[in-house]
This record gives sequence, structure tokens and C-alpha cells, in this order.
Amino acid sequence: MTAPLFFLDEGRLSDTAAGDEVRLTGDEGRHAATVRRLAVGEAVLLADGSGRVATAEVVAVGRAELTVRLLGVEDRPRPEPRFVLVQALAKGDRDEQAIEAATELGVDEVVPWQAARSIVVWRGDRAAKSLRKWRSVLRAASKQSRRATVPSLAPPATRREVVARIERADLALLLDETAYAPLALEPLPDHGEVLLIVGPEGGVAPEETEEFAAAGARPVRLGDTVLRSSSAGPAALAVLSAATRWR
Repeated sequence: MTAPLFFLDEGRLSDTAAGDEVRLTGDEGRHAATVRRLAVGEAVLLADGSGRVATAEVVAVGRAELTVRLLGVEDRPRPEPRFVLVQALAKGDRDEQAIEAATELGVDEVVPWQAARSIVVWRGDRAAKSLRKWRSVLRAASKQSRRATVPSLAPPATRREVVARIERADLALLLDETAYAPLALEPLPDHGEVLLIVGPEGGVAPEETEEFAAAGARPVRLGDTVLRSSSAGPAALAVLSAATRWR
């Protein structure tokens, strides 16, 4: 089984090398010492969000912290192309399920989108609370999947802001069950940004589809069945990864 991964503060692994000792404190140290009950001699992975990952061995266990000795440090290159998921807000935590699975499948950035047909509305305190929850989901899924980085989380986007992202992307894809072109046959760039747009339970509104297409988004379909908003994005990311990163 792969060693458990723990996140350090950003940049904490810079200027480190094999043989250095690092203390794992705070929530991560508490989880390692009291929940995972790691013992001296066990292996762990450490990441600081920069792409740098260290293999390490536990050398001391405190009440709510660990001290580990680094065995090796490597910089993992960021994969290309860069995948950005524009996920419409959805009810019943389906949007959170979507970004959790998307993280496991390698998404690099998540953009919450207040779509015209989104039943859920983020305003005021609810928006701030929801963003904190999404950030927590992304971090937890990154740990579970042993990622070197946590996907970045953009501020909630309006239709106009999604249009701006489409215009800047190297390729923008809009999942649309009525589209003729299959995603699996879509030519993908080797580098740059691929923007993937997923609508809410009621689908993308016609005026949104029209405006996104005018900005350069290509409507594509996954298959003959209609997927939930919680599974459409992850399924599409799997298709994109199979054509690029997983080869």
C-alpha cells in the first residue's frame, strides 16, 4: 500500500534534501499521530503544494505531531495540458461530489459557476462558507489520491466571466447531451489550458450555450446516456486524461 501523504505549508520543502528532519504539526500532525497512529519507522509522503514531494520515515512521535527524516526529495512536473473544470453549482452536494472525483482524476483548477439553471445560489455568508467547503474537499481528495498539488479554486464565476475564460483557453469544451461531436474524438492540444464546462441538473440554458459557442467553446457529448452533474465532469476528465496524460 502507498505511504500516506501529508501536506505541509506552501514552500516548506524548498531547500530540503535527504537526511533533513521535518516536524509535522497542526492538523496534519494531529491526524498522523492520533488518527493514523503512525509509529517510528513507518513511511510517509510529504508535499507542500509546489509539486515537490518527499519520501520520509517517522523518527519520533509526539502527542499531536511527528518528526520525520527525509529519504528523498523530487520535483514532479505539472502535467500538460492543464485541465480546468467549470462546475455549475448543483443541489444535494452533487457539485462537491463532482470536484472530489475530478481532483482524483487530475483536474488542475476548479471554477464554481452560478449557472442560469442552478437551483443552489451562493450569496454572502453562504458563498464564503461554500468556498471553504469546496477548498476542504479539494485538499482531502488530493491527500487521498496522493497528489503532489492541490487544485486551485477560483472565485465563483458569472456567465460573463466564464465567457472570458473560454476566450483565454487553448481549447474550451462544453458538455452538451444534444451535441453531435463526441468528446472522445476531439483533437486536444499538447500544452496550454483545456477548459471543461459542466452544467447543473437542468442543463445549460440555450442562451448560455449560444454565448459560450460564440466565444469559442465546442459543444461535445460523452455518449448516448445522460450523466448527473456529479459524474459528467469526472467522466469527461477521464476521457481527456486517457487521450493525453495516461499514455
